[in-house]
Amino acid sequence: MQYLLLIYSKEGSWNQMTDSERQQGVAAYHAYTEALKKAEVLLGANRLQPTSTATTVRLVDSKPQVLDGPYSDSKEQLAGYYLIDAPNLDAAIAWASRCPGAGHGVMEVRPVWTAPYDAPSAT
Repeated sequence: MQYLLLIYSKEGSWNQMTDSERQQGVAAYHAYTEALKKAEVLLGANRLQPTSTATTVRLVDSKPQVLDGPYSDSKEQLAGYYLIDAPNLDAAIAWASRCPGAGHGVMEVRPVWTAPYDAPSAT
């Protein structure tokens, strides 16, 4: 089953790190990514740009309302993600707990519906 591992962290924390801390962080994420690849569970991953680049879109009276900024205005923002294929939630949680993001922020593990027929009925 596919799981999305969402990485939330305090925005700006990267800029507050020393060069050495940043290098260690990059190395830790690289090692984690390589472990996912070696285990053949990695389906995709990306780091997100700062929330200052975000745009929020919603329909109001069937017309798009476009706002600058993220949907959620909180201290911890969505910073990146890993999409993995794991046999079950426990395995996905185990991978999330190994992510460097778990040490400096919060990891959210979400199962992915991979096809419309997988969705639960509305009744």
